Amino acid sequence: MRQGPLAGRYPAVAAMVLLALIPYLALSAALDPLTGIIGEQLHASAQALSLGGGLANAAYAVGTVLAVQFAQHLPQRRVMIVYVVLLVLACIVTAAAQSIVMFDIGRIVQGLCTSLLLIAAVPPLALGYPTSKLKVTAVIMGMCIFGAVAAGPAIGGLQAQADAWRPLFWIVAGVAVLAFLLAVLTFEDAPPADPTSPVDIPAIGLAAVGCVAAFFGSSMLTSHAFLDPIVIVPLFGGLAVILILIVYQATAANPLLTIRSMLTSSIPIACIVLALLAAASSVAATTLTSEALSAEYKPLHLGLLYLPELGGAVISAVILGQVITRKTLQWLPLVGMGFLALGILLFRIEVPSSEGMTLLASFITGIGLGATVAPALFVAGFALRATNLQRVFAIVELLRAVAAFMIAPIFVHFASNVSGGLDHGVGISLWVGFALAILGGVVPVLIYWASGARPHKPDLDGFLAGEGPAYPSPPLLARLRSSAGSGQGQGQAVTEGVD
Repeated sequence: MRQGPLAGRYPAVAAMVLLALIPYLALSAALDPLTGIIGEQLHASAQALSLGGGLANAAYAVGTVLAVQFAQHLPQRRVMIVYVVLLVLACIVTAAAQSIVMFDIGRIVQGLCTSLLLIAAVPPLALGYPTSKLKVTAVIMGMCIFGAVAAGPAIGGLQAQADAWRPLFWIVAGVAVLAFLLAVLTFEDAPPADPTSPVDIPAIGLAAVGCVAAFFGSSMLTSHAFLDPIVIVPLFGGLAVILILIVYQATAANPLLTIRSMLTSSIPIACIVLALLAAASSVAATTLTSEALSAEYKPLHLGLLYLPELGGAVISAVILGQVITRKTLQWLPLVGMGFLALGILLFRIEVPSSEGMTLLASFITGIGLGATVAPALFVAGFALRATNLQRVFAIVELLRAVAAFMIAPIFVHFASNVSGGLDHGVGISLWVGFALAILGGVVPVLIYWASGARPHKPDLDGFLAGEGPAYPSPPLLARLRSSAGSGQGQGQAVTEGVD
């Protein structure tokens, strides 16, 4: 088996994963203060930039499904090298772009390669090393998903202050090159996961059509009304196709994604609900509040006001690493939703909020964001067999991407066009986000109660050895169905006694 000189060395592999995932996620959050500069230099309208961003996010969502399919039939580490090479080329194309078409193509490929790498690299990092390394993997996962995103506004503000955007993109290209070098140095040939499995063309097609249509529709809100056909038809049509994908995968005889087992098991479905609502509610706490403050502060000043969010995300990632082996892991997402709701409420006290309140609210929100989605990924994955971890990550990331990236333009459009002005619209949207955060805490608790699920200390040694799930997850609504069955049985017995 061919190996690189650093193959199997956890620090090098973990660094490769970090460097591969950070570029796109950090840039996604850093672009807002730079769009005006990019548009001016590339002679592009705000709508053209918005469309490119929407399609890049659609590529990210579709990549989660493609990554699972490719892993079944292609040598996993070899194809991961291809992903990193494409990421490097995309970063170079974006940084050197001379037109909006060139820029958007680079961003779309960046989004696709980032999700391919996320699904291809993170589960093996979690499963391929002893339990003691899982704590570090959990921290890396938290930092990749939210740490890089939280740092984005400050990074983008710094570049906007310098009235330039290419230096940032060239730095990102350099980071991607380092990821490629580490991918080569840590190369360890691995066979396909299941080359005998069928190629699920319908699943890939539905994911592609649904995501592209939905994100296209939401991106058109930059220059169109919500009820315009160019917005509402692809938006709701795409969401309908994604729903068809879920139903198809839940009923297929040999599905690509493990949706059936997730939708019929209490703990995974509770985690999916929590992750979706956390992603949706967080839009109000970050995108909208910064929109309301953008008229009062320069980009760098504004980015620094939201920098405490990075500190909160770091704290949450460290806590996740500490509780990953404990029963309290299953409590962490619920606590995170509480912090997220509190952060949104602090932002809502005054719109636009003061500097001090923004610093405090962004810190609390950062803790909430870091303590929800990443922990929910692990909680859901541990409730199924280790062989399903890649698919679990793919499903949750697909739905999270749709909830977070697609809802943001809708919220911004509503806040900007509601009667009463932007501040009034942001205030209403914050209440909506607060309600979603509360639902994100209440609904999973109700699912646990109705199913008879209880937090357990995960048996990670058995999980990593492939012996079974790390803890039991009762069937969905098992407790209610059991009570209903007992009631029917007692009623039938009484009737028979009377007869």
